[in-house]
Amino acid sequence: MSEILYDTIPSFDLNDFISGDLAARKKFAAAIGEAYNNIGFIAVKNHGFAEELQENLYQASKKFFALPQEIKTKYDGAKTHGQRGYTGKMKEHAAGRKVGDLKEFYHFGREITGSTSPHYQANILPEEVKEFGEYSLQSYQQLEKVGRTILKALALYLEQEEYYFENKVDKGISILRPIHYYPLTQEEAASEAVRAAEHGDINLITILMGASAEGLQVKRQDGKWIPITAVPEQLVINVGDMLQRLSNNKLKSTLHRVVNPNGDKATSPRYSIPFFMHGNPDMSLKVLDSCIDEKHPKRFEDATVEEFLMQRLREIGLAK
Repeated sequence: MSEILYDTIPSFDLNDFISGDLAARKKFAAAIGEAYNNIGFIAVKNHGFAEELQENLYQASKKFFALPQEIKTKYDGAKTHGQRGYTGKMKEHAAGRKVGDLKEFYHFGREITGSTSPHYQANILPEEVKEFGEYSLQSYQQLEKVGRTILKALALYLEQEEYYFENKVDKGISILRPIHYYPLTQEEAASEAVRAAEHGDINLITILMGASAEGLQVKRQDGKWIPITAVPEQLVINVGDMLQRLSNNKLKSTLHRVVNPNGDKATSPRYSIPFFMHGNPDMSLKVLDSCIDEKHPKRFEDATVEEFLMQRLREIGLAK
């Protein structure tokens, strides 16, 4: 497959897959597969995630993060290994870095009553902004549906049966993360700390609804950083490290970052709400046989979703 150096991420109409016959679905799968092989990011329209719900969630997120620090700290998620609730400023850092990112965020996930797994804990719902939890849980369900559709297409691209991922993500330990990149002081803007240092996502795929300000950048294979701006009617969807492992690097988990703004923009906040889609804890990330040949020998050791996730959470400071 030839290398393509995109100046922006390619855009697709998800309805081409949802409403198409098998030939149309395979054509869509091949097209997004090529994009994921080259840059690891795409944008999709006609995805079914209501724009009104997106706007409601962003407004509720802003309302929560505007609360006094002592109230936000009431919902601290440290006892959940950061899997639920609030995580304060500079608590998370990219793997290999010791300096925390200039952000605070909140986690919502799947609940399974009676489960002793740390991945299915009860959500921590703020009393002061009840709609924050309500809109987050509604968004979680809609974004998971979008993610399962993308995975059906990627299953075809990886020469698997279309529903290959269905029983591997039906109890997925996915996380919805509203993020607040707070206004920076002059000292913070000039320091080595950044809003989000360059990193690859841990999970299968990440779905991002339109961020509130510029700053997200993606690293092309030639090393050039290109800006990504999510438009309201589209979702940005990128491949994470787990899918890169499963596909033996056929699908690329591309490095990306959120840079500090310059000048007056540094005193403006930025809000972002990614949905990190994971498989079930026991899902195998063993490289697919269809992705191994003489030119592409197996590159990754076997692991489950849970094993790989906990390893990475320790690396970024969210678990011990």
